[in-house]
Amino acid sequence: MPNTIPKETLTFFKQLSKNNNRDWFNDHKKEFKAVEAEVKQFYNAMFEDLNKHDVIDKFKLFRIYRDVRFSKDKTPYKTHFGGSFHRKKPELRGGYYLHIAPDNGSFLATGFWEPHKDDLLRIRKEFEMDDKEFRDIINNKSFKSVWGDLVGDEVKTAPKGFNKEHSAIDLIKKKQFIFTKKYTDKEILSDGFLKEVDKSFKAIRPYFDYMSDVLTTNLNGESLI
Repeated sequence: MPNTIPKETLTFFKQLSKNNNRDWFNDHKKEFKAVEAEVKQFYNAMFEDLNKHDVIDKFKLFRIYRDVRFSKDKTPYKTHFGGSFHRKKPELRGGYYLHIAPDNGSFLATGFWEPHKDDLLRIRKEFEMDDKEFRDIINNKSFKSVWGDLVGDEVKTAPKGFNKEHSAIDLIKKKQFIFTKKYTDKEILSDGFLKEVDKSFKAIRPYFDYMSDVLTTNLNGESLI
């Protein structure tokens, strides 16, 4: 069925996790390519839906091959699909991501994974000056019902140049600004999953609009673009 994730996707990855070697993969590469083609259609449908209410300038479906050079895990293949969608810069900031994995390991993620150091400092300076608008957005009842709590890596005490006693230190400490949403295998294989994804991504817009405004202006609110 168009615009759905085929159940063979999860079946393939379950088999691959038990046989994560080049010989097995090469023997089943035709099967993988068939699954990949269908999943790519789903990501393309996401791209089209997102562009109805946002401006996405590029989409990337990550390759299945793992970079094992600096990893203790030397298995050569990923056991999931991952696809990211980038908003049109410089005026629009933030990104969307869908992770498809078996055993209820699928999730959506959105936000800022690795902000550039200048962007990170600008965000922290905004929170240092005023964090109320940001908290109002992420604590909004309807927003929270979709995305839950803000997550992401953070420093232990306070970044250099910031007071560890500041009332917004919980936000200032963050190095990432991410929201995630997990799904069961049954949910991602359902006919309505594409609509669910788009509905959830629509709900993130107040957050993206705020962050885009911050990252395209200085502390006086003057445009940088």
